[in-house]
Amino acid sequence: MTVASGIPVPQACLTVLQDGYYDAGLIQEGDDLNSEQLVSGMRRLNKLVNYLQTKGLKLWVQEDYSLQSPILQTGVSQYTFGPTGTIVMTKPRRVVEGYFTEFVGNNLQGVRRPLIPMSRNEWDTLATVTTQGTVTGYFVDKQQANLIVNLWMVPNATEALGQCHLILDEQIGNFTLMTDTMNFPPEWSLALEWGFADQVSIGQPTAIIAQCKMNAAKYITELEDWDVEDPSTVFQPDTRNRFVGRRFS
Repeated sequence: MTVASGIPVPQACLTVLQDGYYDAGLIQEGDDLNSEQLVSGMRRLNKLVNYLQTKGLKLWVQEDYSLQSPILQTGVSQYTFGPTGTIVMTKPRRVVEGYFTEFVGNNLQGVRRPLIPMSRNEWDTLATVTTQGTVTGYFVDKQQANLIVNLWMVPNATEALGQCHLILDEQIGNFTLMTDTMNFPPEWSLALEWGFADQVSIGQPTAIIAQCKMNAAKYITELEDWDVEDPSTVFQPDTRNRFVGRRFS
């Protein structure tokens, strides 16, 4: 990692590959990577990055996305996030939570209300999904290429003037060039380095394989414990339990 004007600069893809191959005993200090190692290494590193996105939180990729006019419309309940969606973007991994900012009188008020996430069963057992009114919840239909967010109730004319905020987990982009920098904070450098070393150490002496595996697990575990919100988590009863086993609207 280098420092410019006191700001940490994340490592480039090439740096992670060089350090990982060295840790795995596949190159010596000062050696250059050959073309096969570069191509194979980038492919393996991208696989590792994609896998890490399934483990725990990645707080720095969460974005507050606001659905508002003209996208938020009267009578429209379904909004698609993806390369060909209503909102054209890289498909988010998931919707973490949501809230609605109300429009009262002639102004967008600062008053917020939480939106309740709904399971597929809850969505499927609604008596109707076409009734317009106050938006109180949402159901996320996870498809291969898109996330489809269904709002309940369907926004009426007043709601369409407000803002529906969805907290999205954005995907961490894959490397395409050796000079691409990591979409990870600097503290993740060792975890990526040793995670990659663990991937490429197959066939090496037992001691090297064991060291790579141990360090990969160590750094990932410690960082997953670190990558959490600072305030304590408070759990509240789910008031929807009274609807279990029956249809509701």
